[in-house]
Amino acid sequence: MSDDNPRPSNGSNKKSLLNRIIQAFRPEPRNKNDLVDVLTGAQSRELINPETKQMLEGVLEVSNMRVRDIMIPRSQMVIIDRNHTLDEFLPIILESGHSRFPVVNEDIDHVDGILLAKDLLAFSFNSSGLNVNESEFSLNDIIRPAIIVPESKKVEPLLKEFRSNRYHMALVADEYGGISGVITIEDILEQIVGEIEDETDDDIEDDIKVLAGNVYLVKALTELADFNEYFNCQFDEKSADTIAGIILQQLNHMPKKGEQVSIGHFNFKVVATETRCMQMLQVTVAKQHKINGKVSD
Repeated sequence: MSDDNPRPSNGSNKKSLLNRIIQAFRPEPRNKNDLVDVLTGAQSRELINPETKQMLEGVLEVSNMRVRDIMIPRSQMVIIDRNHTLDEFLPIILESGHSRFPVVNEDIDHVDGILLAKDLLAFSFNSSGLNVNESEFSLNDIIRPAIIVPESKKVEPLLKEFRSNRYHMALVADEYGGISGVITIEDILEQIVGEIEDETDDDIEDDIKVLAGNVYLVKALTELADFNEYFNCQFDEKSADTIAGIILQQLNHMPKKGEQVSIGHFNFKVVATETRCMQMLQVTVAKQHKINGKVSD
């Protein structure tokens, strides 16, 4: 009589059992958390160092990120107005320490291109090494096309596009077509390898830069708590979140570039603006005011 359900051979049983035993002692990662645990174990056994583990975890994080997660918001963008003269926007370039700038026409939602600081430098001299007459200067001659990506775009394919197309900056558009921010290849790489510092990063990241003596360059969106701590002052942190908020309360209007206001021991001069917000401030501190226990020079 035939057996409709023959039993598997002993060899097959043994193989299946062996595979299960091996799997029990050498489990494969089933999700990202399992993989992180494997990396942690590898680090504890000194198979990889902490920096390598950090980078591998950064790669895992980037694989799930979208542009909106790491972009620089529009309120913090440093832009160039194409209707301004060279004398007007050159200080913005020098003070920011950046190498690339969106060039806008009237407002930030109308981007005409990207200005590279190195292109401006090359244009400033002719073949004889002499300064070019400013009347001959035109941004149209040196700006490059702007790349625009949606907020929802995944970061990983964008990094591949940055590398393959050899561009370093993209403008970020929201669902209505307005510019919501900017993203650079450095922003993505920093998610993987950690903070990338250069000779200007300390000044930029700290928001406050010493220009000379008692004169400082300050980002308008510097947290008020940080401003108070740095300058040893007591601006009301309940009434505003940033130093820009204090200035707006004093003026009751959005200041124009070059406008000044004095508050207590501080004189604020607006040195860079965007359509709806201040960007950079020149802050002069009264000489009798003590900063971190020291009288301002």
